[in-house]
Amino acid sequence: MSNILQEIESQIAGLKTAVTKSNVGVVREIGDGAAKIEGLSDVMLNEMIEFPGGLYGLALNLEEAEVGCVLLGSGEHIKAGDEVRTTGRLLSVPVGKGLLGRVVNTLGEALDGKGEIKGDAQYPVEKIAPGIITRKSVSVPVQTGIMPIDAMIPIGRGQRELIIGDRSTGKTTIAVDTIISQAKQNKAAEQGKLQGHKPLYCIYVAIGQKQSNVARVVKTLEDAGAMEYTVIVNASASDSAVNQYLAPYTGCAIGEWFMDQGMDALIVFDDLSKQAVAYRQVSLVLKRPSGREAYPGDVFYLHSRLLERSARVNENYGGGSLTALPIIETQAGDV
Repeated sequence: MSNILQEIESQIAGLKTAVTKSNVGVVREIGDGAAKIEGLSDVMLNEMIEFPGGLYGLALNLEEAEVGCVLLGSGEHIKAGDEVRTTGRLLSVPVGKGLLGRVVNTLGEALDGKGEIKGDAQYPVEKIAPGIITRKSVSVPVQTGIMPIDAMIPIGRGQRELIIGDRSTGKTTIAVDTIISQAKQNKAAEQGKLQGHKPLYCIYVAIGQKQSNVARVVKTLEDAGAMEYTVIVNASASDSAVNQYLAPYTGCAIGEWFMDQGMDALIVFDDLSKQAVAYRQVSLVLKRPSGREAYPGDVFYLHSRLLERSARVNENYGGGSLTALPIIETQAGDV
């Protein structure tokens, strides 16, 4: 008997238990790609929430008794009463030169069937824009290859230039031609034909577009040899409103990596009017107060915080730049 007691005492003495602390909540209501969660007492804005089955959500509404969360995938298997937990991290995507020539979704996952994306780092989707001290005046031009634009309204590296017009007026064509022009200049510089040219890498963000239109853009860039300098972020019309709302921020994070490494990048948002519609849908599902035409009050901040991330930074911060060409579609000329 004494031997048994000694063995039990030795096992108890050698027992080591690891205490883990997790913030757990319960799904109270789910539907239309959004969930209301109770019990998450310690959660950050835009924090990723882990659902059963490996699904993640994004905390957008932080209220006293509940958290409003949008799902980053299909929530068909999620039901009321399911347990969720916080992750302690914000939504981030892979960035780096490994994305050049690839087509990715809002989460940075491959859509082109060419294998897994190999990024150099992870960048947060939401990021504070460069401050006043870090910026530098715009002085280096972006040669779009379109003579009237380059002659009369030249675009500089680090600038934001809006392309606005009705449907089927050639807005996307201007942006695609600009990307092709950069590829030609980059190749000429590599061959030594264009002295002093700094390569300009391109990101094309397709928001709410038809899959056939995006495939046509990819084919055009491949035929022109421009895909090797380009990343395409696609949130098509068949994707959820959350993905369409987040796609421009994903593209901007990819472009910011180039800027932070001292390189120059060009990003095209095609188009931001569809992103505003997607954000309106997300806000209505989360039951946020709506304003004119049911848009939420912060719809202007939606775009300003995105476009302010485009800048030219001084040499102390790498000397890179991010140029933005946002596209807006008007209705019969109504601006």
